[in-house]
Amino acid sequence: MPPPDWLGDVSAGVDAWTRRASAPPAPPPEDAAVRVPEADPESVARKILLDQLTGQARSRKELGDKLAAKNVPDDVAARLLDRFEEVGLVDDEAFARSWIASRQPGKGLAKRALAQELRRKGVDDEVAREALDEIDPAAEEAAARALVRKKLRSLSRVDDATATRRLVGMLARKGYGSGISFAVVRDELAAAGRDEPEGPGL
Repeated sequence: MPPPDWLGDVSAGVDAWTRRASAPPAPPPEDAAVRVPEADPESVARKILLDQLTGQARSRKELGDKLAAKNVPDDVAARLLDRFEEVGLVDDEAFARSWIASRQPGKGLAKRALAQELRRKGVDDEVAREALDEIDPAAEEAAARALVRKKLRSLSRVDDATATRRLVGMLARKGYGSGISFAVVRDELAAAGRDEPEGPGL
């Protein structure tokens, strides 16, 4: 075995040793078995949609907004939403009916307030109107009466004019028109043994 080039030359030996010590270690070979593939946008979007639809219906706009917030490409989002509509997982008509069924008796909301909520959810006005037309007027009035009776219990210390103003205002915020509001308030005040207030100019 021939001697190394630097033998007998201290400076050359130091240089050779320094180069070996300072050289970075070679990286280990890449293991293809542990390489993580990039997530497929369509698979990601499909999981987002299924997660969002678990437990409750959502409008197409709500789902589209969620996909956009997760940076799903528009073309992928549109294609998947179309497919979900085809199989009935996304259905704005069914969503509108479900929303009304939960909000009308539960919150006592009238058609006008429900229409505003559905519009904010991105439901088409015509689709919303068809669903709202299925509300029984008697059920809407019953919901208004229930609201007034509940609120009236907290108004025992105020005069009838003030009670009427507050009750009608509450019904207005729930989407009821002045006609049905005053009629319901007048009836419920009378049923509670309180005097009928003067006309709707209050």
